[in-house]
Amino acid sequence: MKKWSSKGSQISSEEYGRGDVDWELRPGGMIVQKRHVGSGSDSNSERFITIKVSHGSYRHQITVDSHSTFGDLKTVLRRQTGLETREQRLLFKGKEKENDEWLHMAGVNDMSKLILMEDPATKERKLEEMKKKNTLAAGEALAEIRAEVDKLSEKVAAVEGGVSGGKRVEEKEVNLLTELLMMQLLKLDAIETDIDSKLQRRTQVVRVQKLVDTLDNLKARISNPLNQTTKKIVSSATAKWEAFDSGFGSLIPPTSKLTISSTKITHDWELFD
Repeated sequence: MKKWSSKGSQISSEEYGRGDVDWELRPGGMIVQKRHVGSGSDSNSERFITIKVSHGSYRHQITVDSHSTFGDLKTVLRRQTGLETREQRLLFKGKEKENDEWLHMAGVNDMSKLILMEDPATKERKLEEMKKKNTLAAGEALAEIRAEVDKLSEKVAAVEGGVSGGKRVEEKEVNLLTELLMMQLLKLDAIETDIDSKLQRRTQVVRVQKLVDTLDNLKARISNPLNQTTKKIVSSATAKWEAFDSGFGSLIPPTSKLTISSTKITHDWELFD
């Protein structure tokens, strides 16, 4: 029975089963002779290497067995980056490396530099999923805000009816409604929308702004009640004068033509005794 070592040399069945030789299973599934600490250049300190991996703006230093594969390195990087091994692309000296390639065979040494990139297809799929998730979240947020604005709109209408009917309305009640509406504007501004939901957000923004304007006008009417009373009196008097002027009893006398008799002046003077 023959077995192959990592260097391609054959291992006899007698040597494989011999008790004075220690064997170990490499990550790639290959059985090799185990190295021991203190055996010259094969010491434990020289067996492990540190690799610098660049991932976008991030920098990682990974310590691995020098005889590991690039697939083993991806497994370690998965814990560091959160990327699954199938989503990773490792480049060394400008070339992408396969999972079954050995680090030492590719020339990767201590402090070598590798570049980690996310698979483009995977990245695009994640962006699509994120877009759908954001669209759903935006729709739910808009529906919640719309329901809240409906409630506030009813309260604004009630306050407006009370002020118009002469009911006493506290100014702090108007201020509270204004503050609640402004909070809805802040929520609308924080929503990340796409083309479909942008129009819905704009509709709610305009609606809230109109309600705030209505409350500002109501606040002015509450702050100046005498001014409103004067306006009502003037309006009523103006209506009465217009009715009086246009009909019977007008104060403006009708225009009449006066007949003036002319006197003829002559030079025939009478002499009085």
